Amino acid sequence: MTVGWLPREATALFGPGAEASEAYGVLTVDVPGGDAWPDALRTARDVLGCTFLDWLSAVDEADVFQVCAHVVALPGPGAPAPRRLLLRTSVPRGDASLPSATDVYAGAAWHERETHEMFGIAFPGHPGLTPLLLPDTFEGHPLRKDFVLAARVAKAWPGAKEPGESEHGGPRRRQALPPGVPDPNEWGPLKGTLPAAPARRGRPAPAARGEAGPAGTGGGERPPRRTRTAGGGSASQRADEAGEAGSPGAPRPPRRNRSAGDGSASQRPEGGVRRAGAGDAPWLPPQDGAEEPEPRDGRDGEEER
Repeated sequence: MTVGWLPREATALFGPGAEASEAYGVLTVDVPGGDAWPDALRTARDVLGCTFLDWLSAVDEADVFQVCAHVVALPGPGAPAPRRLLLRTSVPRGDASLPSATDVYAGAAWHERETHEMFGIAFPGHPGLTPLLLPDTFEGHPLRKDFVLAARVAKAWPGAKEPGESEHGGPRRRQALPPGVPDPNEWGPLKGTLPAAPARRGRPAPAARGEAGPAGTGGGERPPRRTRTAGGGSASQRADEAGEAGSPGAPRPPRRNRSAGDGSASQRPEGGVRRAGAGDAPWLPPQDGAEEPEPRDGRDGEEER
């Protein structure tokens, strides 16, 4: 059964043990290691037309190393769009060695040098596995899962301790747990080994605070809060208005609505006509009944010529 754009089955193209799959538009073929690795790359180049090597690297799978090579068949008369192929093979962790792919793809020399110093995989047949990124005095392979970071040995990472757990001796704060997560001291591998978190102090009852409770109860629950809108005014304003009305229970008069064009209370005369003054805009015509402004400096309104 053919997969993707392969012309034949994977075993017919890459030999026994080859398996093909396709996901997210990328065709993946897993081939056996050893001498079958260069042959698989040569088949991808000569038979499938994948003449471009995109990248080559490895993945630490804890028990084995998985070496991956991504090759591409560039667009041409027979293929209007690029066709991508991912070749993978496994390398045992105890004997991390794989024949070099430089005889098939010359550009693999840079990628194999990086994979060698990051994972410690040897590539027999490579012209020179000299360090590419790390200094000459560096020891170890940083991308291996068993590699210990020196910075974490000298100092713990910032999230390893909560306030109060360091040498400063500050109080430990209560950790907030997401919904549905049990307390680690009650469930899990640390059950019964952690100190109890300090309980949050609740609010005392009104009687304990020296406050009086609702009428007729002598303490206990708090009375309901009075709700009012912004238009209702404050308590002092309502008391003044009730006193002006003559009795505490008299209804309060409606609030006066005024726009900005009406001016303030001091600018409105008893007759209801707004008087013109120095604060009026000079470019506006005077209103009916308004007095003409007096000339400045004792001069009339005519300009001296």
